[in-house]
Amino acid sequence: MTLQFSLGSAAPATVDSACVLVGVYEQGVLTSAAAQLDSAAGGMIKRQVESGDISGKAGSTTVLFAPAGVAAQRVLVVGLGAQKSFDAARYQKVNIEAARSLGRLPVANAVSYLSEVEVPGRDSAWRVRIAALACDHAAYRYTATFKPRDKSKQTELAALTFAAGTDAQGGLDQAVAIAEGVRFARELANLPPNICNPAYIAAQAQAFAEAQGKVSCSVLDEAAMAKLGFGSLLAVARGSVNKPRLIALEYKGGHDGAKPYVLVGKGVTFDSGGISLKPGAGMEEMKFDMGGAAGVLGAFVAAVKMGLKLNLACVVPAVENMPDGDSYRPSDVLTSLSGLTIEVLNTDAEGRLILCDALTYAAQTYQPQALVDAATLTGACVIALGKHATGLMSKHDDLAAELLAAGEETLDRAWRLPLWDDYQAQLESGFADVANIGGKSAGAITAGCFLSRFTDGQRWAHLDIAGTAWEEGRKGLATGRPVALLAQWLLDRSEQ
Repeated sequence: MTLQFSLGSAAPATVDSACVLVGVYEQGVLTSAAAQLDSAAGGMIKRQVESGDISGKAGSTTVLFAPAGVAAQRVLVVGLGAQKSFDAARYQKVNIEAARSLGRLPVANAVSYLSEVEVPGRDSAWRVRIAALACDHAAYRYTATFKPRDKSKQTELAALTFAAGTDAQGGLDQAVAIAEGVRFARELANLPPNICNPAYIAAQAQAFAEAQGKVSCSVLDEAAMAKLGFGSLLAVARGSVNKPRLIALEYKGGHDGAKPYVLVGKGVTFDSGGISLKPGAGMEEMKFDMGGAAGVLGAFVAAVKMGLKLNLACVVPAVENMPDGDSYRPSDVLTSLSGLTIEVLNTDAEGRLILCDALTYAAQTYQPQALVDAATLTGACVIALGKHATGLMSKHDDLAAELLAAGEETLDRAWRLPLWDDYQAQLESGFADVANIGGKSAGAITAGCFLSRFTDGQRWAHLDIAGTAWEEGRKGLATGRPVALLAQWLLDRSEQ
């Protein structure tokens, strides 16, 4: 079920809803909406605060049932933490926790006054957009491969209204479009690899293109790529019965002839490591190795749904990396689409081998204004930045600054790592133009350095999302990152 959003401006005590959400800071400081409800309910919220039942701790929630003097059936009081240090990140957190609490209640609709909480330096449109995206993220449920359940007796949250004026409508519209892109990405990444293989991703891209105006999709199969010279990508795919695809989506939202922005996403639908086989523990998470593909496709969906005035292309190299009698091997030398030869030192460093051909194809085909790739590329980036920040690498300071700013605006943050030529020496090979790994040190950076060799002359940036694309653990779900970051970056580039 897709959560429906709207705006409203009624007084909190008069709203006839299943639930009304208000905030309380630590030290018992009530927001304006909470104070209005408290007054209408005869001091009920203040009494709960004084008794310690409502602490105001950030993200804490308390449900008050059918308070007298209030039209709503329930009031959900959400802790905001210390008022002095309240900031954008805390605002996002409390909205996520509020939505999770709502999801545990048998309510079909709710009205949130958290969107009125002041955030330093942020306007109403931003607050509504972040709140809507946070709530949509929390409301997402993966159900595709579960036994169908009878939902006729279940009440699920279907509609959420945010207290805000018409000046926030633009932010809400953007949120609805970006949320659709995030859900598209999460669903693709969460599907198991026996369903979501290269052909499936291609089919999903084609189905989206057919349902939209200004969008077209082309798909290259194994034979077409062989004819063009995709020697590096095809080597990775050799060990699998699931044949590779190169998917290219185009959106014509800008002026005729204007150079497009191009997104490229790593689409390894399952990564066993190939001959350099991964350890068994945790290998099930390697269905998420197409998180980059999911992310750029989700950003493409968001851009189309926002109706951005720009031209955009999205290129996805989709393969499965498996061990087989025909698999590529350590010590093989591959000839990439660019003509550069690559010595394979580890078949588990396959993402860069499919991306290098896809980046070459994207540059040659589209002559882009800017070229950005996203990939679950290295465990080294997870060690460096953890699960919070995406690794950003670029030799173009202006492009890096644009992407970092987009991440700060959406709270889908990135952190820049160096891409100095000093690191290139680690990729030297005695048997080819370049080796596919650079040793134990600076693994995320040398992976970026490898890709940089295939983007000469391009305004290019690389996003390593290995730490941010999915949550940890056997029940961890795809996050949909970096859809919000890329969607904001494209929104900022859109012609006015």
